[in-house]
Amino acid sequence: MKPAEPLALNHSWPLFERGRRFDLGFLNAPDPAPVGGDDAWLVAHGFGRWSCDLDSETLRWTTGVFPMFDWQPDRSPERPGILQRYRPESLSAVERLRSYAIRHRRGFTIDAEIHRPGGSRWIRIIGAPQCRGERVIALHGLKMDISAEYR
Repeated sequence: MKPAEPLALNHSWPLFERGRRFDLGFLNAPDPAPVGGDDAWLVAHGFGRWSCDLDSETLRWTTGVFPMFDWQPDRSPERPGILQRYRPESLSAVERLRSYAIRHRRGFTIDAEIHRPGGSRWIRIIGAPQCRGERVIALHGLKMDISAEYR
């Protein structure tokens, strides 16, 4: 069932719940570089790992995220170009939740609609801050194609 509006900030969760939210144990690592054979498994199941360095706004994706955005794997994902793919309502909700996660050092889960040349798609974003001391230096997590849930 399609939600009437983007998800609210109540889809935020404390970092001590990270193990429950990233229930595929090996996905807890903040570096999205493929580890062993997990990238092929993720792609086969519609998942991809992502990270965003907050100082440089540099995005890193595993193989499975590129087709979700219809982004060419030989091009580095650039945050401004990626943000243009989100529907305005979804972008607003994602950006509010992202800011809240950084400010309060909390994880988050949100469904967002994106536009691609091939049509709309729904993705679920699960993210958590990576902290150095009290400072959040990056966000990382999973993205999964959930378009079938919205048809």
